[in-house]
Amino acid sequence: MSTGKARNLDFALIGNCRVAALVDTNARIVWWCTPRFDSDPVFSRLLAGDEEKGFCDVVLADQVKNESAYVRNTAIVETILTDSQGGVVKVTDFVPRFERFERTFRPSQIVRRIEPMAGLPRITIRVRPTYDYGRKVTEIAHGSNHIRYLGGDNVVRLTTDAPLSYIEREVSFALNRPVTMVFGPDEPFLSGLEATCRDFLDRTHAHWLNFVRHLALPYEWQTAVTRAAITLKLCSFEETGAIIAAHTTSIPEADGSTRNWDYRYCWLRDAFFVVHALNRLSATETMESYINYITDLAISGDKHLQPVHSIIPGTPLDEWIAPNLDGFMNNKPVRVGNEAVTQVQHDVYGSVVLGATHMFVDERLPKLGDEALFRRLERLGHQAAKFALEPDAGIWEYRGFKRVHTYSAALCWAACDRLGRIADKLGLHKEAAHWSSESKRLHAAIMEQAWDPVRGAITGAFGQPELDASNLLLPELGFIAATDERFVKTLELTGKELMRDGKIMRYTSADDFGLPETAFLVCNFWYVDALAQVGRRDEARERFNDILSHRNHFGILSEDLNAATGELWGNFPQTYSMAGIINSAMRLSQSWEDAWCHDL
Repeated sequence: MSTGKARNLDFALIGNCRVAALVDTNARIVWWCTPRFDSDPVFSRLLAGDEEKGFCDVVLADQVKNESAYVRNTAIVETILTDSQGGVVKVTDFVPRFERFERTFRPSQIVRRIEPMAGLPRITIRVRPTYDYGRKVTEIAHGSNHIRYLGGDNVVRLTTDAPLSYIEREVSFALNRPVTMVFGPDEPFLSGLEATCRDFLDRTHAHWLNFVRHLALPYEWQTAVTRAAITLKLCSFEETGAIIAAHTTSIPEADGSTRNWDYRYCWLRDAFFVVHALNRLSATETMESYINYITDLAISGDKHLQPVHSIIPGTPLDEWIAPNLDGFMNNKPVRVGNEAVTQVQHDVYGSVVLGATHMFVDERLPKLGDEALFRRLERLGHQAAKFALEPDAGIWEYRGFKRVHTYSAALCWAACDRLGRIADKLGLHKEAAHWSSESKRLHAAIMEQAWDPVRGAITGAFGQPELDASNLLLPELGFIAATDERFVKTLELTGKELMRDGKIMRYTSADDFGLPETAFLVCNFWYVDALAQVGRRDEARERFNDILSHRNHFGILSEDLNAATGELWGNFPQTYSMAGIINSAMRLSQSWEDAWCHDL
């Protein structure tokens, strides 16, 4: 699918909104955290450097070809392996998810089916789990039809009808019948393995088809948006409603950069982008759960609002380095937890209020926001009004300095502006007047201090000359009209100064780790959207198609792109990037009505 020069993150994501795994194009499972997204990885090969540990694969003797793809409109992956004698093996990987007993069945399991399709292929099944972030499992216990891998707090059980001794010894054998493997908790399998897993496969397949059937897709780029929607859904932890930034930790933003972070958590600022995408897709259940999650977090305490949270609220996110993993492509360190939890980032107030605003205006939701919710959101508004013009770490989470970042200040303005609109809708005229006054005060102060008349642009921080791609979002926020000459000039200068090898950077000045090397992909979607808003629609469409060309083999994007080499970098899959696909496609696509009139 990608036309980029290199593919170093060619993984498919399978999952069920409780656990998820990454599978490469040769049917190797390289990453799986269980029993939750943020748990210890049982399969950790992704971050093991050159060490062959933390994976499950199927080695076909004399293999000459491999083909891998998602089953259309699902989160099920099929890989076809072919040997030199014409022997063919099909490997099907999925995580069960379907409705059962009026509930969603989403166990902490991976199901793998290995079927002979032609000839008499010989395979070796290798299972090498880890625990404690990279320590090899050395204690193994056998049952009649299962193997238990012991280590750490969790015991992983492989239930299978494949020869156990062949698996343990990694012995090659002729595959003359289908075999099934189920990885999961140490619980007995109480029904027939083959029949049960075929039923699981059929019902999981039907579940995803039904999910896609109810999406409000644009006329153009339907395949790309569908894959983005499924991926975004798989990043949601359904028990609590949290949506994580990515399923991985410590894939660096650039080779050798040490910009390695753990993204398996929920950033409140994502609310603005993710809720926007889910709303446009009509994925209202996921949107509602996410809004409830972020709103409950934001209004449940009196302390300064932390920007990032665990998928289980209240769980500590202390950052530490895992010593037993050498990192993605030997890029150390591997970090667990995220120090950003201690940072001051003022944009979070606006992000939460923007997300919660849907509760007051979206009539599809079963329960709309009321005065009680408004009163609780007002606490965030008071914080926003207080801190809007104070220094913070900003949207890019600088670790070495603080500034008054324009985007943070604008999000604080957005909090006050939306509270005024909500109050007006609720008939709270006194409150509406107060928040309208606050938003006008902040707007005037921000425009005065963020506009640099010498540069002729809105800069990234007050009193600083550097540009920042986050300012491309100002019209989207309603802060400034896209046709305003000041924004048009800012957009033009951004295209000149932040463009590297045809892609937009977040910023180009040095930060705590030196000069940035890769383009932050979501910024390119913001640039596309801004081009469309100022009337440069043809250019926007061209750039959008160019970004899509850098998706990996399975149609997924990570966080960053080395524009010169075509390599994807950064944690994977990146929620920002997938939401960017959805939002830009919705903006740029011709309407269904026009398509029916002119194209069909």
